[in-house]
Amino acid sequence: MKYRTDIDGLRALAVVAVILFHLGFLPNGYLGVDVFFVISGYLITSIVYGRSEKGKFSIIDFYERRIRRIIPLLLVVSTVAFLLGLVYMLPDDLENLCQSVVASNVSANNILMYLTSADYWAVKNDYKPLMHTWSLGIEEQFYLLYPFLFYAMGGPRLKYVKHVLIALTALSLGAFLLQDSVAATFYFIQYRFFELAIGGLGAILFSKVVIERHEQGRMVLYGLLGLITLILFLPIIPTNELRVLLTTMITVGILIIGKQYFESDRLYAGLMANPAVAFIGNISFSLYMWHQLLFAFARYAFLEEITPGWAIVLTGLTFVLSIITYYGVENPFRDRNVMSTRTVLLFTGGLFLLSTSAAFYVYTIGGIVKDYPELALYRDQLPEQRNFFSGSDNIHISYNENVWDLDRDFSETDKIKTLVVGNSFGRDAANLLLESSVSDRIEVRYAEWKELREREEMKSRLLAADRIILAAQTYIDQDYLASLEEAHGITIDRSKVWMLGTKDFGFSNGIHYNRIQDDTDFQNYRTAMKGDVLTINEELREEWGDRYIDLIELLANEEGRVLVFTPDGKFISQDTVHLTRSGARYLAERLQDRFDRIFRG
Repeated sequence: MKYRTDIDGLRALAVVAVILFHLGFLPNGYLGVDVFFVISGYLITSIVYGRSEKGKFSIIDFYERRIRRIIPLLLVVSTVAFLLGLVYMLPDDLENLCQSVVASNVSANNILMYLTSADYWAVKNDYKPLMHTWSLGIEEQFYLLYPFLFYAMGGPRLKYVKHVLIALTALSLGAFLLQDSVAATFYFIQYRFFELAIGGLGAILFSKVVIERHEQGRMVLYGLLGLITLILFLPIIPTNELRVLLTTMITVGILIIGKQYFESDRLYAGLMANPAVAFIGNISFSLYMWHQLLFAFARYAFLEEITPGWAIVLTGLTFVLSIITYYGVENPFRDRNVMSTRTVLLFTGGLFLLSTSAAFYVYTIGGIVKDYPELALYRDQLPEQRNFFSGSDNIHISYNENVWDLDRDFSETDKIKTLVVGNSFGRDAANLLLESSVSDRIEVRYAEWKELREREEMKSRLLAADRIILAAQTYIDQDYLASLEEAHGITIDRSKVWMLGTKDFGFSNGIHYNRIQDDTDFQNYRTAMKGDVLTINEELREEWGDRYIDLIELLANEEGRVLVFTPDGKFISQDTVHLTRSGARYLAERLQDRFDRIFRG
């Protein structure tokens, strides 16, 4: 198979789009990954199909080539991410990074991202150094299955492989179009298979077809290049599904038609194979692997915002690291004359075991690799129980989750019966009450929003409660009370109901952790809040009037920037939305007078 210099240009276009997307400058740049998928399917199928035709296809050889191409750099990058995480990250974030290291190393970060960060476009993903390896998970799962199709269809059966591939492509495309879950279609191989397979079909169906070169063909090729550029760089397509489909079809069109022109057409070669573009295309895998790691740690530890100036600096550093690993890792490991198979397997196997086991161990201790006084977490206080994919007993959420023990009926008591209703923000509200000066005269019980309406036994709690405290992250109006009354056939006394307000502590605690010094003025150290928190807070205040307990008012200054630490230097929130014990105690103290009035005998 003759080397396609124009494919380097496609790779360059794709990786530049992805980099600009992760810098926050190109909303559709994520589609560069779809371009990569089609290219991968086209090239892999061209090689595998060609070898199968000659009766020379070997699964062992296929996997050796894939290992040499992908695994060494992946392990180097995931190991560097792990080491940087040990230095710069708070334990909860380090624990999450360790999950990603293990998942990336075993080609499953797409599955982990689906389970933990279903919204790919969520701001929190900007702070995840290995978030982008989800796409490698897709490709490696494809490679795990794909060669067996050609192995099973070898010899005289090879002529039917295109029919099987067409059927599988149709199934995958149908599943993609019919699946309602955006997260599922984004992260799972069954919904992405068609992109790689369409590239493969382009290679098979046009492997021996020679398209006559003429002016109309050139115009079509230039038109496809213009279209793919517009789709990647301008928000002209309304839905993600249509963007993906158009990107896939246009990319395979360029690959098919470009095959006839990449050597003969000077303009096409000038655009797609000039030295600068070709070099970017050659190092595109290293660029892809390093860029998100650098951007994420920059955001996490140093920069509140990646400005155009910092974008240039970080992109330059990405290029430097990529050049180093292209010549120092990618090329040597790919070349069998430089690196023997035994050496490749020893290196990749050793680094895999070392990085995976180290990351898994740090995960099991909740990322607490040293003392973190800002979170009141200390090594000598580690729980005996290790963290093995735990839920509510995870050390970082256990304070909030312990409130589930209060999901029970009131007892016979003279204390003021207080029902807290909400979600995790409701559990924060319960902790506020339990840490307050009124805790000795109230009996706190807890109920989830949905369950309070649907569970029959909740009726007795509503009737027995002397006080009802609602708490939520988003806007909740008084119609919710009417829905409870309708569900249970009761009337709720509005005079015993209060709404505890929303709260937010910015985008990441990491930058604050890495900035604080011995002389930090914690009583005035503040950060900006996310999104529309102030708008929601104002809407809640207007809805609930004097029955609104405004937390933002206690935390924010006139510019809308909120406190991050208690006066003694403890984080108010461990994840920027939920309260630490120190944060609950601090806010409870500031709410003392309000609580005294609410829970007056």
